[in-house]
Amino acid sequence: MFPSIRRALAVIALSILHLVRPTVAFIGVIARDFNALTRKVTAHHILLPKSDEVALSLKQSIRNRVNPPKGSDKEPIYIVDAFSAAAERYSRDEETAVRGGLLGTLAPQGYCRAKELDAACFQVPLGEVCGPIESEYGYHLLLVTERTNCPKLDGQNTRISRALDESVLLEGSNIQESRQVGMVLFQQVGFWLGASF
Repeated sequence: MFPSIRRALAVIALSILHLVRPTVAFIGVIARDFNALTRKVTAHHILLPKSDEVALSLKQSIRNRVNPPKGSDKEPIYIVDAFSAAAERYSRDEETAVRGGLLGTLAPQGYCRAKELDAACFQVPLGEVCGPIESEYGYHLLLVTERTNCPKLDGQNTRISRALDESVLLEGSNIQESRQVGMVLFQQVGFWLGASF
C-alpha cells in the first residue's frame, strides 16, 4: 500500500475513534442516570426523639424479638412484624406509625421528606434494622424490605420474604432480567445513533 493511503486510512480510523469514544461515554452516563432515576424502595421507619440511647435500645429490642437469646422461651418472629409492631407503638411519625412505619411501597428516590432517610434507603442492607439515622425530625430506625436498581449493593437480591421458621429470605426478581434486556436494547439504540452521525 502507498504511504499516503496508509496515512489517509489512519486519519479516518482516528476520526471514527473520536466519534465513537464520546458516544460510548455518553451511553454510560445515560445508563447511570437511568438507573438512578428508576431506583425504588419499600421501607419502614420509626421516628424517635433525638436520643442515641432510646434509638439503640429499641433497635436491640427489635433484634431480640427476631432472634431471641439462647435459653429464652420466646419464639422468634419475622423482622417486618417486629419492626411494624415497634413502629405502631413508639414512632413519633403518626402518619406512618398506623401503617407499621411503612414509608412507601416501591417509592422512588427522593420520596422521603428527610433527605438523610431518603439517602439511607438506598445505602443500607436489605432486611437489617439500621440506624439511628439523624435528621431534622429526630432519629430514625430503618428497615428496607425491597429495592430495585441497586445491583452493587444488593446483587441479584431485590426483596426479603418470610421463611417457614420466621427468618428472612433474600429473593431475586425478574426486575434484574428485564433490566438486562433493557440495557441490551439501550446499547443497540445507542450504537445505531452513534453510527448514524
